[in-house]
Amino acid sequence: MDDAATPRLADPQILITAAEAYPAFERRVLAAEREVILGFRIFDPLTRLRSSEAREVGETWLDLLEHTLRRGVRVEIHLSDFDPIAATQLHALCWRSVRMLCALWELAGPSAGARLSLFPEIHPAKTGRIARIFFWPIVAAKMRQIVRHEETGAKPSHRRRVLKYLPGIAYLRDRYKGRPALSFPATHHHKLAVIDDRWLFIGGLDVNERRWDDWDHNRPAQLTWHDVQVLAEDPVRATSARRHLQTFNDAAAGRHEVVDAPGLLRTLARDQSRRRPWTMGPGTVADEIATCHREAIGRTEKLVYIETQFFRDRRIARWLARRGREEPDLKMILLLPGAPETVAFEETPKLDGRFGDFLQARCIRRIRRAFGKRLLIASPVQRRAANGVDMDADRATLRGAPIVYLHAKVSVFDDRLGLVSSANLNGRSLRWDTEAGIALKDPAQVAGLRQRLSAHWWPEVPGIDALPVDRMFGVWRRLLRENAAEEPDERTGFLVPYDRRAAEETAIALPGVPEEMV
Repeated sequence: MDDAATPRLADPQILITAAEAYPAFERRVLAAEREVILGFRIFDPLTRLRSSEAREVGETWLDLLEHTLRRGVRVEIHLSDFDPIAATQLHALCWRSVRMLCALWELAGPSAGARLSLFPEIHPAKTGRIARIFFWPIVAAKMRQIVRHEETGAKPSHRRRVLKYLPGIAYLRDRYKGRPALSFPATHHHKLAVIDDRWLFIGGLDVNERRWDDWDHNRPAQLTWHDVQVLAEDPVRATSARRHLQTFNDAAAGRHEVVDAPGLLRTLARDQSRRRPWTMGPGTVADEIATCHREAIGRTEKLVYIETQFFRDRRIARWLARRGREEPDLKMILLLPGAPETVAFEETPKLDGRFGDFLQARCIRRIRRAFGKRLLIASPVQRRAANGVDMDADRATLRGAPIVYLHAKVSVFDDRLGLVSSANLNGRSLRWDTEAGIALKDPAQVAGLRQRLSAHWWPEVPGIDALPVDRMFGVWRRLLRENAAEEPDERTGFLVPYDRRAAEETAIALPGVPEEMV
C-alpha cells in the first residue's frame, strides 16, 4: 500500500494522573464498536466515572460495562488474583470484583451478558517443594490466623465468611490439610486495555478510587497518587496487546509459547517448580523491558530521566553507572517516592518496604559514585505543611511537607526513547511479574513526554515545558536547591531533594530472601 494513502495516526496521548487517564479511557470504551479487552492488577467495578460523557450512562464502571454490553460490544476482563496467604487483602479484592462483575450477566440480560468473558488469573508459578517445606511453619500460622481470626471481637460467623469470600484459603485448607501448601510468589502486574484492536491504553495505572488524584495533589498524603498512562491509536500495538492478554497466563504456566508482540515490551516468567524443587520463584522467559533499558542506557549521551516507584535492581544500577563513567557529559534525573507505601503509610513499617529500602540504597550508592554532581534524585511533596489529615508516620512527610506518592514507571533517554510501562525498576518487575509497556521512538513524541512531565512537576515555571534536553538538568538543579531552602508553602512546584539518609535508617537486609520478592 502507498504510504501516502495511509492516514497518519495521531501522536499517543500522555496521561498524567487518573484525572487525565480515567476520563480518556472511559470515552474510548464508550466509543468501542466491537470489543473491549481489559487486563489489570486491580480493577474495582465500583470506581466512579469521571467523564461527563460516561456519567450520562451511569455512576460507576459497572454501569459503563453494562451499557457497553447492551450496545452489542464484547467485553473480556482479565483480573489478577494473588496468593491467598501472602496477599490476603489483594486476593479478597480480586474476588470482590469477580462477584460484582458476575452480576453483569444478570444485569445486562441473557443476550448481552453472553458477550462478557471474565478471567480471574493467579500467576501459575509456584515455589518448589523443598522451598515450601522450609516456609511451611510461617505459612501455616498465617493461614490459621486468617481463618480463625483470634483477634478480640471477632464474630462467630467470621470463619464462614473467610471461606466464602476467600476461595483460595478454602481451597488450600481443604487440599493441603497439615501439609505444605502451594505458594504463588509472582503476580500479573500489567495494566492495559485494548479497544477494537485499534486503541491501546497502557502504563502504570490500575482502576480504583485509591488511584484517583489530579495535578494539584491537594489531598491527605496517604491518598495522593502520581501515575502515567498512554492512550495510543495504534493497530499494531493494540493487536499485540490483545495477543498478550489472551495468552499470558497459559504462557506463564508453560501451556503456550510466548507470542510475538510487535511494539509491545513485556516481562514474562514461567513456572519452574516441578523441575527445580528448591526454587523460590519463576524463570524469566521474556525480559523485553529490561533489555530495552539496557540498550537505551548504552546509547544515551545527554540525559537519563527516570520516574519509578522502586529503584532496586542491581543490573539497572550497574548499566547506568557504567554509562555514567563512559560519558562524562551524561547527566541523570531520578524521581522516587519519599518512601515505599508500606513504610510511609503504615504505623509500623513493614519488612518488605524496609528490605526494599536496603536494596534501593545500595543501587543509589552505585550511581552516585559514577555520576557524582551529574545526578539529581528528587521526590514529590505537596506545597503545604503537614497537618492532621495526613498519615502520622515519620516518612509520610519530607522536608516538612506531606509526600505525593509516586507510582509512575517512566524512563526517558535523551530524545531518543521514552518508555512507559507497568514495570518498576526492581527485580520483581524485571524478572518475575507479568508486565507490559511501550517505547516511544519518535524524537518529537519523546520530547513531548519529557516536557509534559516537566510541566506537571513545575507548573508555575515559565518555559519549563519547552526546555531542550541539554538544558533540563541545570534548570532542575537550581529549582531543587531553591526548594530545599524554602518552607513548604513558599516552594515552586512539587519537587525537593530525596532524603537517602532517612531511607538508610529504616533499611534492613534480609539474608536469603530473593531480591525479586520486593
